[in-house]
Amino acid sequence: MASITAGDIRKGTTFEYNGKGVYTVTEFQHVKPGKGAAFVRATLKNVVTGQVLSDITFNPTMKLETAQVETKKMQYSYTDGEFYYFMDPDTFDMITLNLEQVEDALKYIKENDTVTIKSLKGVAFSVEPENFVELKIVECEPGVRGNTATNAMKNAKVETGATIQVPMFVEEGEIIRIDTRTGEYMSRVGK
Repeated sequence: MASITAGDIRKGTTFEYNGKGVYTVTEFQHVKPGKGAAFVRATLKNVVTGQVLSDITFNPTMKLETAQVETKKMQYSYTDGEFYYFMDPDTFDMITLNLEQVEDALKYIKENDTVTIKSLKGVAFSVEPENFVELKIVECEPGVRGNTATNAMKNAKVETGATIQVPMFVEEGEIIRIDTRTGEYMSRVGK
């Protein structure tokens, strides 16, 4: 496995940290105080569990073992109620994941949607939907006439079961675009 020095880390660098797992750098700062030795201060996020470690300091010459997180576009095929099946569109190989691994993505994906699966050393640990998805509203409160002048929002349930805040003018049966990174309504697409 390749290694880098702590002085070379940047945002997005992924490495094994103290045998605690694989972390990616979310923030970093090279500090050169007036007195004493320079150091690197970083915020790290565990790529598997999501645990965040703040204000971790490194000597710039410290060696870190890099880790390669693999990403692959796959197609969500189906669920049997217990497991979720994803197909590689190039090789038609199937991988099976459990609810814990796909739970966050399920709010925004339906069968045949393309997702990004992240894996470490051949073991998948995360499923991410596309950044923007279009889903149909299956349940929605009716808009109140005259309540469109403000940025009033209401709850709407989409076909995947997720509840999204939408403007008052959006109606049941419409297809809307959602930003999956924030869970926010973007626009109406049609009926």
